[in-house]
Amino acid sequence: MTIKSDYLIIGSGIAGLSFALKAHKAGTVSLITKRKLFDSSTGKAQGGVACVTDKDDTFESHIRDTLVAGAGLCNEEIVEIAVKTAPDRIKELIDMGMKFAKKSYKDSDSEFELGLEGGHSKRRILHAGDITGEEIEKVLIDNVKKVENINIYENHMAVDLIIDKNKRCCGAYVYDEEKSAVETFLAKVVVLACGGTGKVYLYTSNPDVATGDGIAMAYRAGADIANMEFIQFHPTCLFNPVAKSFLISEAVRGEGAILKNQKGEAFMERYHPLKDLAPRDIVSRAIDTELKKSGDKFVYLDIRHRGEDFLVKRFPNIYEKCLFYGIDMARDMIPVVPAAHYCCGGIAVDKYAQTTIKNLFAIGENACNGLQGANRLASNSLLDGLVFSEYAYQKSKDMLKDIFINDNVPEFVNEATGNGDPTIMLHNWEEVRRLMSNYVAIVRNDERLQMALKRIELIKDEVKNHFRDFKVSIELLEIKNIVDVAEIIVRSAMLRKESRGAHYTSDYPSPLPEKKDTIINIK
Repeated sequence: MTIKSDYLIIGSGIAGLSFALKAHKAGTVSLITKRKLFDSSTGKAQGGVACVTDKDDTFESHIRDTLVAGAGLCNEEIVEIAVKTAPDRIKELIDMGMKFAKKSYKDSDSEFELGLEGGHSKRRILHAGDITGEEIEKVLIDNVKKVENINIYENHMAVDLIIDKNKRCCGAYVYDEEKSAVETFLAKVVVLACGGTGKVYLYTSNPDVATGDGIAMAYRAGADIANMEFIQFHPTCLFNPVAKSFLISEAVRGEGAILKNQKGEAFMERYHPLKDLAPRDIVSRAIDTELKKSGDKFVYLDIRHRGEDFLVKRFPNIYEKCLFYGIDMARDMIPVVPAAHYCCGGIAVDKYAQTTIKNLFAIGENACNGLQGANRLASNSLLDGLVFSEYAYQKSKDMLKDIFINDNVPEFVNEATGNGDPTIMLHNWEEVRRLMSNYVAIVRNDERLQMALKRIELIKDEVKNHFRDFKVSIELLEIKNIVDVAEIIVRSAMLRKESRGAHYTSDYPSPLPEKKDTIINIK
């Protein structure tokens, strides 16, 4: 079966949905997502969107905070675009029906109740309590469903991109889970908005869909991949044997929560002048250091002093979730550990989200445009998806008239007839994630990276055999992508002989004077 459209969008988070709501004005749209529309990292985002709305805040201040957090690797032009066009994108969201929290009192020029997070010098986080991403995702989905020429394909997972003999992307092979068949989707423009890579690690705040699909497919297609050594670990994921990937938002520390070791000692003042509101890479390394010194498995986050009334109003979802696991934030300290959270690198793109492959765009977390640098500033991720979906649309709509859909593409061939052994694939999955968590996490060194790479190469060979023996499945595609992404992260980390931002190696603890990107490709 072959499906044709002007645009093929792969992914249904804030970037993919925002792009779809623009692209349908220029042409027909096919939007595929490997689970349901709502299954994305966007829906898990608690904190909010960074945007200057207060007269006491400035674009220059937001730009400066972003550059400082990015540790010298931000693209200043990209940062300026994101910060200065943010109010327009926020207005679009509000016009679509998004309701950010408003103030019940007047103490600044902004009409919004603004949050404060690590690395920000001002309160500038627009939020909807502690379920901001969920509310944004709902609004975008509601609007997408109203548009006739956006065709939505749920439970469809992209297998690989289709690259023609002229090195142009003209579509993708897509696995339809309900039919257990691979279909061919052809398009003039393909947009990767597949999200992040958190499931490459054992402990992550990401949902199960975050298996690095866009990055892995782009890599296999020959695109440049940039700065994949910079995996940001969120400092405060709930530590609980039953809880799965539940994040305690950075906004909790923005409202006064204090990190303490199991002796009850506040420790962040030993690591940074901003203490608990230091950038995420510094806080995560501080926690990692404390845990290694003590041998403990977790530290505490203490916000008891803010009282029940405030906590229930400001963090209703987090408060309720903690109660479910037997933790009363108003009376108990919250056990937390760092967890893989955000991929600061990704598919290398320009300011219009164009990759190094013609007609292929990438937006959101699977793209690397220079906004995040070596360490993302809190709440700049949702902003990234909003801003650069607009830039990608403006560029791509002018290209459509000069592109013809290429019908002359080979059919997808998979002659395997066996059903995948779930035990074997689960073993590969768990081994990669444990390997990455032990050897390629917050603190790295050359010996561990080399050990990790050797084992990943062996697992990669095993996965190739799976594709020879087993029929295509979601699980098989995901382990293939996870192994590719793990290899890219390790190889990128081995190339950076310094510590910078989210990449810290004990062999090279200081940054180098020269600031450069790490580029990996399959060529």
